[in-house]
Amino acid sequence: MLFNVILAANEGGLMDTASAVAETFGFNKWAFVAQVLSFSLVCGALYKFAYGPILKVLEDRRHKIEVAYKEAAAVKVQVADAERRANEIVVQASSGAHKMIEEAKAAAGAFQEKQMLQARQDAEALVAKAREETRRDYDRMLAELKTEVARLVIDTTAKVSGKVLTAEDQRRLTEEANKEIAA
Repeated sequence: MLFNVILAANEGGLMDTASAVAETFGFNKWAFVAQVLSFSLVCGALYKFAYGPILKVLEDRRHKIEVAYKEAAAVKVQVADAERRANEIVVQASSGAHKMIEEAKAAAGAFQEKQMLQARQDAEALVAKAREETRRDYDRMLAELKTEVARLVIDTTAKVSGKVLTAEDQRRLTEEANKEIAA
């Protein structure tokens, strides 16, 4: 039956139409055969040189994962043993730690008392120093005030009297102004 369909298609010009379409699109059966052959060679080369090594790498990786899993299980057992020993050590250390804490509290109390005493002494020294500095500033400012008042008294007296004061007049007025300021 297939033969009849092909024969009927050939009589109706279907084969001629296929040949015409192939020529229109530039189909070349020898180039097509060469391309199929090239593709087959490339597929064979890739299978041999790429696919095979990739499969080997994957198998090696699977093996490494299995080994790592077995090692992890062994490490898990070791960790459990280490935790048990660590708990024993913690219990022993905790009894010694309570004694050390009590000793540390006593030492801290003594240290705190010593620091408080030192802080009081430092504060008292600082207050004494501040009082001394304040006293010096007061004395300096008082001396400056006396000098300025004496200068103002001399200037005012000279302007009011309209005459130039001698050094003796200036000294006498300065002493009078200082006596009034001190009183």
